[in-house]
Amino acid sequence: MSERIIREKNRVVRHGWVELAGHWTIALSGLALLLSGLFELPMAARFKITAIPGFGWSSDFIIALYIHYIASVVFIAAAFFHLAYHGLLNDRGLLPKKGDLKASIDVIKTFFGMGEEPPFDKYLPEQRLAYLGTAVVIGVLVLTGLIKTYKNVYAPDLSHTMVFWATTLHNLFFVLFILVFVGHIGAILLKPNRPMIRGIFTGAVRLDYAKHRHPLWLAVLEPPALPPSKSPDAAEAPMAAHTAESSPGKYHSP
Repeated sequence: MSERIIREKNRVVRHGWVELAGHWTIALSGLALLLSGLFELPMAARFKITAIPGFGWSSDFIIALYIHYIASVVFIAAAFFHLAYHGLLNDRGLLPKKGDLKASIDVIKTFFGMGEEPPFDKYLPEQRLAYLGTAVVIGVLVLTGLIKTYKNVYAPDLSHTMVFWATTLHNLFFVLFILVFVGHIGAILLKPNRPMIRGIFTGAVRLDYAKHRHPLWLAVLEPPALPPSKSPDAAEAPMAAHTAESSPGKYHSP
């Protein structure tokens, strides 16, 4: 983790280069999965996608299937790396917390001028809930996709019932994946969330924005300074002086 405050540039680093690389690997391979999955359906020629420069292959089922397989390998590897990386760092910032649902509803209300946003940690409550939902969708897609691949490559006579349910769930959660993808893009484009767009590309956001919206996170990065404590010598000096004044002096004969 490379989170740090850079005051001279009015920036606070939100994500390091490892996290950025992982995010973009998942995003781009996920987009490839989405498009190749759509192209496996008889839709590319119907909607004139083949006429787009560079997409003449989109109506070829076999090519789309191979791209889907390659993208799935990259996607799954990146997803497991994400889990391992944050697991080793014990980074649980994206895991849902108690009260996130109510807090998310309250945040949505503020978009319509109803109330004010509470102070946030590094992630918004709706981000944590979306993370859990996305993980479930991806998990089902990976499991059912592996069953379908196993059937296509190794076991063409696999149980018809298993293939039916794997295909049905894969198609259903594929639609949910599209909705999650669109929702993710839509959420970042909302006016209150736009300052976070910078972090997607550079890893850093404006410090003044973070102070306004994520003070709980900044408090962890830079805890408030403790008041200076008195040194033992400074504390003992007045006592020593008082003792000296109250002690009897030496006796001098006349």
